[in-house]
Amino acid sequence: MSRAKDVLLTASAPAIWGSTYLVTTEALPEGYPLTLAVLRALPAGLLLLVFVRRLPPLAWAGRLLILGALNFAGFWALLFVAAYRLPGGVAATLGAVQPLVVILLARLLLGTPVRAGAVAAALVAVAGVALLVLGPEARLDSLGLAAGLGAAAAMAAGTVLSRKWQPPVSPLVFTAWQLTAGGSLLVPMALVAEPALPQLSPLNVVGITWLALAGAAVSYALWFRGIARLEPGAVSLLGVMSPLTAVVLGWVWLGQMLTPVQGIGAAIALGSAWLGQTASRSGVTRSKRTTQFRHPKEVKS
Repeated sequence: MSRAKDVLLTASAPAIWGSTYLVTTEALPEGYPLTLAVLRALPAGLLLLVFVRRLPPLAWAGRLLILGALNFAGFWALLFVAAYRLPGGVAATLGAVQPLVVILLARLLLGTPVRAGAVAAALVAVAGVALLVLGPEARLDSLGLAAGLGAAAAMAAGTVLSRKWQPPVSPLVFTAWQLTAGGSLLVPMALVAEPALPQLSPLNVVGITWLALAGAAVSYALWFRGIARLEPGAVSLLGVMSPLTAVVLGWVWLGQMLTPVQGIGAAIALGSAWLGQTASRSGVTRSKRTTQFRHPKEVKS
């Protein structure tokens, strides 16, 4: 499969995640973010486990708990704190710093070179998302800021470690393991922090089903597949599709205003994703050329 198809499939994951805001506000009961996160992650993970019929080896238990905590339990819990204490625009802008963290962690944990083009694309992404989602009501809250940055750092670390700890299984199996681990970690958090969920309406069930199947099982399988095939920095820059999709859905579905400034921000955000893929592709090409023209003895060593 070509790199372009890999990028498009990977980008579809955060595009699906962009529907979370619409589904949450229009189809789910308010005040149960952790409980709903459990219903999003754990049933999807268990369903995938039944489908793939492969349990993780015991030696992988520690790694899967770490990945489940970073990619799901810790990330979603911190994101919920940030969403409650900050306007959505501020929280989304904080999340846009994730590619910068990924570039740093990929250098430290994977030895990936830090490329100027990738750093520039990450900075442009922050600016684009800020123009896209920030409004005059934006305010700062120290705990909310810390939670937003912590959520970005958790997802960034989960992205890099998912690349570093690649098991010899398909992305679907890897997704099943991580969703089950993350969902299991969320259960005690939800039981302690939130009351029992009220009786669900048919619309609630549809919303939860969408978030579990499309927003968790399918999207994360595509995301982890992309992590295995593309550089972590290039993958993380595709995350701009999430706030972009959220804004477009708000405009189309809810009739929310879309200002010229937001249009400029959307164009900048998309441009940053393209720049990131270009920088990554050129870096990989240079690496291949360097390897090809080495002396045979150098390659063997």
